[in-house]
Amino acid sequence: MSMYYHYWGLKKPPFDNVPDTSMYVDCHVSMENAIAETLFAIEEGGECVGVIVGDVGLGKTMSLRMIIDSLAQEKYKIALITNPSITFVQLLKEIIGQLTGKQCEETRKVDLLETFNTILFQTIDEGKRVLIFVDEANAISPANLESLRLLTNMQDDRKNLFTMVLAGQIELARRLEHPKRANLFQRIGTYCKIYKIQSEELIKEYVESRLKLAGATRRIFTDNVFPSLWEYSEQGVPRLINKICKLSLKAGETNGFDLINGEVVEQIGQRFRKIAGPAIQKRKPRKRSVETETLDTVPDGKQNVAVAVPERREEKRVASVIRREEEIETVRAHEIQAVAMDEVPVTVQELEDLQSLQPPNESASELRTSREETEDQEAKGLFEVNVGGIRIELDIPSHIADRARALSREHRIKLAGALAAHAIKQNPQLVSSQIVDPVNVWGEIRECFLNLFGTEKRMHVM
Repeated sequence: MSMYYHYWGLKKPPFDNVPDTSMYVDCHVSMENAIAETLFAIEEGGECVGVIVGDVGLGKTMSLRMIIDSLAQEKYKIALITNPSITFVQLLKEIIGQLTGKQCEETRKVDLLETFNTILFQTIDEGKRVLIFVDEANAISPANLESLRLLTNMQDDRKNLFTMVLAGQIELARRLEHPKRANLFQRIGTYCKIYKIQSEELIKEYVESRLKLAGATRRIFTDNVFPSLWEYSEQGVPRLINKICKLSLKAGETNGFDLINGEVVEQIGQRFRKIAGPAIQKRKPRKRSVETETLDTVPDGKQNVAVAVPERREEKRVASVIRREEEIETVRAHEIQAVAMDEVPVTVQELEDLQSLQPPNESASELRTSREETEDQEAKGLFEVNVGGIRIELDIPSHIADRARALSREHRIKLAGALAAHAIKQNPQLVSSQIVDPVNVWGEIRECFLNLFGTEKRMHVM
């Protein structure tokens, strides 16, 4: 089956939002600086802690992968933690397991610390050093940050036995800079912040370089693409650039275009703006009676009347493709996040029960005020929750709730994770803002499901 990128003569997808180091382009200045400074700190061995911070979608995970791939592997033992929102004991077990290459069986904190200390000195005796990388470090609890600080005390009097690199969102910087954590902050040797790609010219270099890395031998994007790409990527967010470019290529393949011009990119960018804008500002989106119409407001005497205006012919041609690709991308993103956190069932069969779930309608999402309506909701398996200031409903059919209560805790967690991913798919406004971390939203909803599963009587969660 031919993929969309084959249509453009490419050997692989050029704009997938995955940390593929073979697709790295050195035109993102702040990212290059973060990689170079952190590598210097590691290779010199004089620093105990390195930190990389930045907003969502700017390239923190790619930076870590570039750093790891740039190291002489024979000189280091490396642990990479991608899900740090766990207990400190679990964190230590994961680190030890990766450093030794086998599952750690210890369960007591004191034994784990002793094992970790032994590994440090054994590694030094082998002429190597231990490196610990923690991605999404903003998810580390304050208590675990303090425990990590104490971990850095395990150093030789003359040199550091290991280096730890933390990468996370701006929340991580706020925690590290808090006066209560002055002891940890003072141990930071490199403190780097990643910003957006700085100009239209650099975005053009970024896009064209990734196309060449994917096998392009001709021009695919016209020059008038890049002002629109600058605007709709929020002035240089790499994750948004990738998403818009990917959807543009798919729309071009579907419609038989020879080139992607600014009009196609603008239509896709506007589609994102239509989806994301109102969802952030309002709790309940406005109904649209016709899917391929937009509403313009025109004066009519003293009142404004909303009239339906057909979209341009070209937009109609690509609108359905764009929507379909957006849905696919959203589902894939949440599947990747959930699988990375090892919280969803491995097989599709385990999710068959979810097929009966339906997206909440507008009338059901309004605030219930009467006791009768609330009781009716609970009888039907509907529960209102507030996630990040947005009120949504969780629909839990009785057979799924009953099944969950009969499962082990591990399987309840997996089922709750799958239900949370489904809830996000049905309520995309929860993660439409670029300042919202989808993983944190997913975790919050998952906890709501776990609370419901853990009670014999259904609860109304607010």
